[in-house]
Amino acid sequence: MSTRFGVPILAVILAISSAKLASAAYCGAVNYGNCDCGAGVSSGAVSGAVIDSGAAVGGDAAAMAGGGAGAAAGAAGGNGSYTIMVNRSRVVHVPEQYTAYRNEYSTVYDERTVNTVNYVRENRTRTVNYTVRRPVWETRQKTINYTVMRPVWEDRSKTINYTVMRPVWETRTKEVPYTVRRPVWETREKTINYTVMNTVWETKTRNINYTVMVPVTEQRTRTVTTYVRRAVPYTRTVTVQGGHWETQQTVIPGRTFTRTSQMPGSWSYDPASGRCVYSSGGCCTTTCVTPDKVCCKKVWVPECHTKEICCTKYVCEPCTKEVPYTVCKMVPECRTKTCTYKVCHSVPECRTKVCTYKVCKIVCEQHVKTCTYNVCKMVPECRTKVCNYKVCKMVPECRTKVCNYKVCNYVCEQCTKEVPYTVCVPVCSTKTIKVPRCVCNKVAYTATRCVRKVICEQVPVTVCCPTPCCDPCCDPSCGAASYEPSCGCGA
Repeated sequence: MSTRFGVPILAVILAISSAKLASAAYCGAVNYGNCDCGAGVSSGAVSGAVIDSGAAVGGDAAAMAGGGAGAAAGAAGGNGSYTIMVNRSRVVHVPEQYTAYRNEYSTVYDERTVNTVNYVRENRTRTVNYTVRRPVWETRQKTINYTVMRPVWEDRSKTINYTVMRPVWETRTKEVPYTVRRPVWETREKTINYTVMNTVWETKTRNINYTVMVPVTEQRTRTVTTYVRRAVPYTRTVTVQGGHWETQQTVIPGRTFTRTSQMPGSWSYDPASGRCVYSSGGCCTTTCVTPDKVCCKKVWVPECHTKEICCTKYVCEPCTKEVPYTVCKMVPECRTKTCTYKVCHSVPECRTKVCTYKVCKIVCEQHVKTCTYNVCKMVPECRTKVCNYKVCKMVPECRTKVCNYKVCNYVCEQCTKEVPYTVCVPVCSTKTIKVPRCVCNKVAYTATRCVRKVICEQVPVTVCCPTPCCDPCCDPSCGAASYEPSCGCGA
């Protein structure tokens, strides 16, 4: 944590000191506030500690630290610039290994003998008196009067008059005229004239002209151009990408964490419960810091370089030659042939035949027939019948019956029973337990830290020397209205 905040503060201090050294070219080393440029060398000057006009002059440059300004004023007798050596302190951080110690906590178990109380179950019996209500049943009787409706049947009769339709059949006769169509067949004849085509064959001859393609062979010559691939070697420059591995180290600061551990507890006897109770200890918080780790990793650094390689390319070259070949073509040739063929003619022939056929005629005839049929007539007829029926009447009748019923009475009886129960009896005993105890051990390890180291070095500074006269820009008392402090004299 201190290293993390110390590095930025050190960088600010170095920047301020370098700014002060950079302003020495004007008024940091030589003060020309009174324009006393021709004064002698002050008591702190050391001869030979300057470099005049860029040429080094031997001397004790280390003695220039205290009185460098007076020496510079005495050495610069005229106009020009000179260089002085100024001491500058620089702070660097050097890694240093040291031995540190860290706390490691481990748990150790100590054996301790404690008194314990164990409860043993014991079965016992006790007598309990209780009351039982026993049911006693008693049979009783009671007379019940009730009314019953008894059915009484009575026979009755009545006369019913009704009419019946009686069927009466009557036979009748009637004459029905009808017409009958009777077929009559008649045989007839007729003469039919018809034409028949007779086939007549005739042989004929004719000449046919036709063309035949005759093959004719002819020798010819043609020019054929072929290409031959010829290998041509050449060189070219290519860029090859390569590289090498470099190992880089990275420091990872240690991690700060908080560890909480349990403190050992204690046993105490509780009179209320009659047993030992364990009381846990408090929690202890410890801040731990892990050591810094140095991680190494390999980084690939690419490199490019050129080299000459030999290549071969193939060039196509044309080659011409005469090739003979044979051409076959078809030439038409006219020919004649005689063909014999037959021609068929149809010659008409008239014929006559007699056909016999029948003709059917329908003749109508009138007939009469006698039909006999029955006619049914419904004649009403009065009749009488006697119907017997029964009538039911409900007559009330009083009756009596005896009912038996039971009545339950509860009688109290005293009883005794043995009830078992369990009693926990305390039994004292001794046992050995393990009590955890936290032990702190210091473990040495090697760590790396940065140590501040101040390095003193000399830095050359060039100083401009103005003309040793009363210059209005340097002295306000010379009569000038104003002066410019930018010349480096009024600082």
